[in-house]
Amino acid sequence: MPLSKNHSVVRANRLLATLPRKEYQRLLPSMEEIPLLFEKIEPGEPILDVYFPTSGIVSLLAAVEDRATLEVGLVGREGMVGLPVFMEVKTSRNLAVVQGAGSALRMKANIFAKECQDGGSLPRLLRRYSHSLLTQISQTAVCNRFHPIDARLARWLLMTRDRMGSDEFQLTQEFLSNMLGVRREGVNKAAGMLQQKQLINYSRGTLTILNGTGLEAIACNCYGIIREEYDALLPEKARVKTLH
Repeated sequence: MPLSKNHSVVRANRLLATLPRKEYQRLLPSMEEIPLLFEKIEPGEPILDVYFPTSGIVSLLAAVEDRATLEVGLVGREGMVGLPVFMEVKTSRNLAVVQGAGSALRMKANIFAKECQDGGSLPRLLRRYSHSLLTQISQTAVCNRFHPIDARLARWLLMTRDRMGSDEFQLTQEFLSNMLGVRREGVNKAAGMLQQKQLINYSRGTLTILNGTGLEAIACNCYGIIREEYDALLPEKARVKTLH
């Protein structure tokens, strides 16, 4: 059901939360609150809708071969899925996969494109977000090439925590292997080391971060660079703003 201007909704998507109140209210009737379920948005398909997650996370994957993929970006409450539409591109080369179920605000791509052409704060905000996402993608590429698995795993877990807003999430070793582009044996060894240091606990598909500060010490400086962009995009006041 589309949201109305009188609908009381927590502005859980931090990107939308930075918009001026009147502009956000004007967008509400064009948005629909939906569950964000485990699914795939295949590359090359027309982008019919854009999504602003309010909880959960979406992985952006680049395909190497028919079955080989590597995560290049991670989107949560700080961003949106469907950014190519803002750049007047109707398809995406990346595979988008919901990795952490939650909810999102959905808007038709054609309506979103029109809003981006009408001026206001939205296009300016999306340009800033584009830079933040490009920084994340480029830093992830460097990290995957040069840094050891344990540092990459620590970075990924911290990024997921930031976007999920939780120290606990569901994941499998196979999933981590695909995200980091390494064999499961490598993931097992790195996760075992982090668990031995009592930084995480992993049991039956549930991973819990026990010591975030310790995990940051293990992570490479790529996490700090990505986090700085995240913080610059989303000032503290925007992270807690709500609409009544």
